[in-house]
Amino acid sequence: MSNATLTPKNRSSLRAATLPQWFPWAVAAGSVLLGFGISAAAGLDSSIQWALIAAVLFVAGSYGISARVEGGRQAKDRVATSMVWVAFLMALIPLVSLIWETVKQGVKVLDGYFLTHSMGVVADSEPGGGIYHAILGTLEQVGLATLFSVPIGVLTAIYLVEYGRGRLAKAVTFFVDVMTGIPSIVAGLFVLSLWVLILDMGPSGVAGSFALCILMIPVVVRSTEEMLKLVPNELREASLALGVPKWRTILKVVLPTSIGGIVTGVMLAVARITGETAPVLLLVWGTDFINANPFKDPQESLPMYIYLQYGAGSDAAYDRAWAAALTLIAFIMILNLAARGIARWKAPKTGR
Repeated sequence: MSNATLTPKNRSSLRAATLPQWFPWAVAAGSVLLGFGISAAAGLDSSIQWALIAAVLFVAGSYGISARVEGGRQAKDRVATSMVWVAFLMALIPLVSLIWETVKQGVKVLDGYFLTHSMGVVADSEPGGGIYHAILGTLEQVGLATLFSVPIGVLTAIYLVEYGRGRLAKAVTFFVDVMTGIPSIVAGLFVLSLWVLILDMGPSGVAGSFALCILMIPVVVRSTEEMLKLVPNELREASLALGVPKWRTILKVVLPTSIGGIVTGVMLAVARITGETAPVLLLVWGTDFINANPFKDPQESLPMYIYLQYGAGSDAAYDRAWAAALTLIAFIMILNLAARGIARWKAPKTGR
């Protein structure tokens, strides 16, 4: 029996029909136009309703046309892909809208004068003033909280991964999980009762840092713990086989291998506490004047500044609140970019 050979004509006949690469874009454009037309005909004024109609038409159109041309299996794959894109756009649109509105409102008064002056001689109802005192307070309070919490969190994670066994490790894990869900107001009340009421230390930036530290520690512990678990055990075993002590193995092998993820987790924790208002309201209070000493007297912070300016109710105060919110977003973005740079710089070098 001779073996049958496939000619180019036979090979092409075995392939299923495939839609062109521009098909999803064409369906998306048609869905948008059709959704707009249906919304206009039905008298729907909400852009949300128009977007939902277009999304449903996009998914349904992708499935219907693909099922007719490519078959049911490929049509299901296109439906899954379409739903992923729709979910991505649904998450992206509010974020872009928020950033756009903040930038549009915040640039009205955001300039060099606004960043280098305080509200010491300006009433909330008057134009002028700035956020220098709030920026200084935020940097000091977040910096102190990071200085307190990062060593505690990283060392706790090292204990849980490298040494933790038995009841103590389980108890530490349990309390870390409990601390993860603590509301910020509870952390503020705890520090208020201990630091301000019992020890009679008074409001200060360091008091707010203690509360922020309570919120930051569990995030640092969890992120660092997961990063340490990703380090291959072969690296530890190879170091120990050479006679290197365990503490030195952790210091020279485990931590450098996972430093990128650890730094990213720390920056996520910093980003979380930077926008907290409740602990600052209870423990730092706020002031219109510049206070560079975080260990004495009330301080201002950017979240507190935004809250107070919005509550003032005047147009000038609203503009300052939007500008402060834009500054806070830019501050967090800079932190994340710095974290990426440090993580890439400290990542272990790989070679052939």
